[in-house]
Amino acid sequence: MNSDTPVEDQTDHPGEPVAVVAAGAIPWRLNKGALEVLLIHRPRYDDWSWPKGKLDAGETVPECAAREVWEEIGLRAPLGIPLPAIHYHVSAGLKVVQYWAAKVNGEPLRPDGKEVDSVMWCSPDRAASFLSNPTDVKPLEYLEKAHVRGELDTWPLILIRHAKAKPRSSWTKAEGDRPLAATGQRQAIAVQRLLDVWKPQRLVTSPWTRCVATIAPYAKASGAKVKLVEALTEHHHQRSPKKTAAAIEALFDKQLPIAVCTHRPALPTALKQLGQHMPQNLRAVLPSADPFLSPGEVIVCQVARGSERKIVSVEQVKPFDD
Repeated sequence: MNSDTPVEDQTDHPGEPVAVVAAGAIPWRLNKGALEVLLIHRPRYDDWSWPKGKLDAGETVPECAAREVWEEIGLRAPLGIPLPAIHYHVSAGLKVVQYWAAKVNGEPLRPDGKEVDSVMWCSPDRAASFLSNPTDVKPLEYLEKAHVRGELDTWPLILIRHAKAKPRSSWTKAEGDRPLAATGQRQAIAVQRLLDVWKPQRLVTSPWTRCVATIAPYAKASGAKVKLVEALTEHHHQRSPKKTAAAIEALFDKQLPIAVCTHRPALPTALKQLGQHMPQNLRAVLPSADPFLSPGEVIVCQVARGSERKIVSVEQVKPFDD
């Protein structure tokens, strides 16, 4: 799926323009081994639903989901697997809501009191009976099936193409020192906001300036550990793609949220290596033509926790471009 265009699945409304874009999450936890999900009650509508809200100007759809979960219930959980989008009509026209799963690890929840006055943990079956909007059952059913398959509890592995750099033609010094353009510097700030949705704890990057500068704002804001890997540079990839592939493979080792930043020429090798850990239907959605990703764009892979390096979802997301 591509989170930058969450309206791609409009089976029930083919060709109808989308008037309202919104996003949210289904918080979930295991209670004595049993799956539970969190419903919220909205006094304004007197209904039970999931934390969600409309897209603000200047944010991507995943950022909207994370922000709404924080604003409505005080939860800063990273987003997990994407869930099916739902479509329904409101007064303005067709509305699409993109959902993600969000694991709650015992963090306290703080409903804001105004938009949300009550929350309720319950089984998926009980949640389905309480939901006021019947379409909200669709992402719930997907979440429950993912749990049964062992594909709900995941950690993110994120591939980043560095932000826009100054043109090669105008740079006379060492290629590894070529810096970000002014647009690229703005993109790096946008990448910071995007990465905060998934909260990688470790950052692996080509040591060339334009890659380091792309992840620097997030590294500074989050305190994530940064590792420089020569095999991710353009020159090392040209000499030994196998070493670049090995650097990508090593991202799985600690089974912790991680992001890697590299260059356009290395992307096919990185994507091919990631593709070895996913089923054919996911490999089919990976970008396959040059330039593979635009500057600052990311691929978010969710890896099933405790699995043999099994990728269970793929998202391609562009940072907000001003």
